[in-house]
Amino acid sequence: MHWEQSPARRVIGVVGRSGSGKTTLLEVVVAALAGRGLKVNVIKHSHHDLELEPPRKDSARMRLAGAAEVMVASPYRFAIVHELRGAPEPGLDEQLARLAPADLTLVEGFKSWPLPKLEVYRAAVGQPPLYPHDPLIAAVASDSPRPADARPELAWLDLNAPETVLAWLDREVVLKFGASLP
Repeated sequence: MHWEQSPARRVIGVVGRSGSGKTTLLEVVVAALAGRGLKVNVIKHSHHDLELEPPRKDSARMRLAGAAEVMVASPYRFAIVHELRGAPEPGLDEQLARLAPADLTLVEGFKSWPLPKLEVYRAAVGQPPLYPHDPLIAAVASDSPRPADARPELAWLDLNAPETVLAWLDREVVLKFGASLP
């Protein structure tokens, strides 16, 4: 679990309990950053099996026949499906190495990896927050007020005001990586 952060590899994790609104917040943040002309990559971790293609399509048939990787390409996008076939799940560093360079990579999941993180927290989900037990959570986006016992350096952002999250991201990138987003 070792990899380096640098202005060339700006990575920030987005963590939180299931149902807290991570994906919804990321949609807004990615759209706003892309609207500013930034190239943003996203890695979404899932604990479930992935079905990326209909089972009877040629690409699925090749994968099921034993291909290690199948690339599906079109004039609009391409995707690579890599079968692990019992091998261990690649770590975040390996996943990042597969991505093209970007101004910022946001990682949803991989909450145990050592990277700066933003937690999405809603008390209504009925689960405790993660930030008390993870010192790498630098900010919490929540629809609840800041608790009195929150670490003083922990940024507390309004989940219902995504512009506060965008402003925090701008500041965080400068603080952690020494260079602002283009």
